[in-house]
Amino acid sequence: MEITNQNKRLVTILATAIAILLIPLIAMNFTNNVNWKYFDFLVAGILLIGTGITLEFILRKIKTLRYRILFSIALFLVLFLIWAELAVGIFGTPFAGS
Repeated sequence: MEITNQNKRLVTILATAIAILLIPLIAMNFTNNVNWKYFDFLVAGILLIGTGITLEFILRKIKTLRYRILFSIALFLVLFLIWAELAVGIFGTPFAGS
């Protein structure tokens, strides 16, 4: 089975998502300041992997570099805003527990 560049990129994106999720998992062993539940890992995993798959879709389907950059920036901005809302409730929605 031949691994193409696109598949290597997808594997890299998924590995990066897993590596990011390992940070709080490892931190929980060293400090009480990080207290994630299973649901937190599930939501973070869905956000990260969903963003990664959407990024891969953008890179595969959009051929113009300018639009790739614009859509990628928009994607990461949405990820950041959702993550920040879930973490600290910057907008005060019910998702943040406010």
